[in-house]
Amino acid sequence: MLTTTDVAQVYGTILSIPGMNETVKIDLKISRKNILLLNQVIERGLSLKGDEVSSNLLDIMPEDSLQELTTISDDCLKKAGLVELSEKLKSFNHGK
Repeated sequence: MLTTTDVAQVYGTILSIPGMNETVKIDLKISRKNILLLNQVIERGLSLKGDEVSSNLLDIMPEDSLQELTTISDDCLKKAGLVELSEKLKSFNHGK
């Protein structure tokens, strides 16, 4: 069984492979339903950073990379015209 340190070293090695910082253009066609789901998955994953159940990969990622994920998620919502709907859905969650 790998320790947390071992897993962090493996992820760090993978992320340092030459070319991993290169920008890749992706032409993605995705339904609005899946954009909402993707946004929620990204937000939930990022909210676990530092939590005991968080992924080791997120723990070692630089803050600017995590911010970039948030930006990508927000851009998808904007392009799909779902920002307002997403905010209203979040308000239901905060009401629990």
